[in-house]
Amino acid sequence: MTDRPLYAELGFTDAEWGLLTGLPQSVLTAASAASPDSARKTRAESAAGLDRISDARSSASPLVAAVATAAVAEAGDPEIGEEPPVIQPGDPAGYAADVVARAGEVAALLAAKASPADAETYKHWLVEIADEVVGAASTGGVLGIGGETVTESERTFRDQLAKALAR
Repeated sequence: MTDRPLYAELGFTDAEWGLLTGLPQSVLTAASAASPDSARKTRAESAAGLDRISDARSSASPLVAAVATAAVAEAGDPEIGEEPPVIQPGDPAGYAADVVARAGEVAALLAAKASPADAETYKHWLVEIADEVVGAASTGGVLGIGGETVTESERTFRDQLAKALAR
């Protein structure tokens, strides 16, 4: 048994671990805020993203499992009914740009410090979170009928995220 924290055992500093564990929730928030929705639809998007984050605790990737466990401990566990507050940034476009920039930092960090399998699994997981969130509730329409499943602004965020992570 060692006194070193798990992130140090995985080869990351405290600041790097904070970046890795904070990004999944930030991706969820940015994807949800990409198109304005009703409170009900925003909650549905948040729940879908939190479920995707929570499910990753059983990932075959030690890095993703550890990050997901830390993220759920911070945000709340949907499996036991914890519902963290829904975050709605005041400047959704600015927030999305910040998340994409941090995703680029993470891609470089993972290339330098993680195994190729862990890096690819983590990056794929972030895009899955965005996909889950933007597909959770349609936008527009009347009484839940019609509308777009994924709006252009949601698609743009998802594509920018994937591009930043592909570096």
